[in-house]
Amino acid sequence: MVAVDILHLVGLGVTCLYVVACSLAYCPKKGFFSSLLGYWPNALARSLRRGETHIIGLVLPDSANPFFAEVGRAIEATAFDVGYSIILCNTEGDCAKEQLYLDLLAEKQVDGVILVATGDCLDSLPALSRRMPIVAVDRELPCAEIDAALTDNRRGGYLATQHLMDLGHQRIACIAGPSHLTPSAERVGGYREALAHAGIILDEAWLVRGDFHPESGRKVALALLGRPNPATAIFACNDLMAIGVLRAAAESGYRIPGELAVVGFDDIELASYTYPQLTTVMQPEEEMGRRAVQLLAERIADRARPPRREVLETALVVRESSQATAR
Repeated sequence: MVAVDILHLVGLGVTCLYVVACSLAYCPKKGFFSSLLGYWPNALARSLRRGETHIIGLVLPDSANPFFAEVGRAIEATAFDVGYSIILCNTEGDCAKEQLYLDLLAEKQVDGVILVATGDCLDSLPALSRRMPIVAVDRELPCAEIDAALTDNRRGGYLATQHLMDLGHQRIACIAGPSHLTPSAERVGGYREALAHAGIILDEAWLVRGDFHPESGRKVALALLGRPNPATAIFACNDLMAIGVLRAAAESGYRIPGELAVVGFDDIELASYTYPQLTTVMQPEEEMGRRAVQLLAERIADRARPPRREVLETALVVRESSQATAR
């Protein structure tokens, strides 16, 4: 006679036995009881009853980008440690897709959302942030009063440019990211500030835009290096574009670091495996991910507290790609 037959004889349901067995103390064998009784509790019904799902949404603009992958990994690990599961949404930089995902997460009644926005096109964010807690990561969203975990991008841009000037460079080009993204604008601001402090007048032709992908870095660098009086150093506003610059230099016959210095931004894992190894500005991806989860957990616990904006420090990581002597 199986356990279910015994329950029927005494007039009890399987739910009763499951709840009693699994609530006596910490129960590592809930799966065993479910299999034995042929009963699995309805997590959705339970979450609706308690008003919490222990699920948070993670919305990324490009999950294939190593920087976002590293941030996402830190977010998932920290969330798991504090009892949350993750629903990952990849917007591919599409504002409409981002809006669809945010609406869907709100309908699913997730406990909160960690958002790396596609840009500044989220007009619905103030209303959404009243429906569910939202924490911005990497990209600031001034259109809504929400918590944010950011890095000091302007300081990072300054450090990269100052490093190149310390090596003797004056013809320093900058490959920026899209103009509508706050990290790109802030890094360019640091670049401009460092040049101005050194008394170097920026030729706007040295400031060009890519799209944060390697091929854009390659194409822009090929154009820069093909000029009659080319740059002796290039600051790319993320590591993927800097990797494209390394490729362009090889195609153009430039020796790095002998004839061209290159600095990136992010310090993704691949930066130490390029040839030559890439000098870059380190963003603390793991700490950013941890702080994002902590801010969200605090917001879930206290919806009334004032929003917090946490800005983490960046640091220059000098490797092989920035030892050139200016020509």
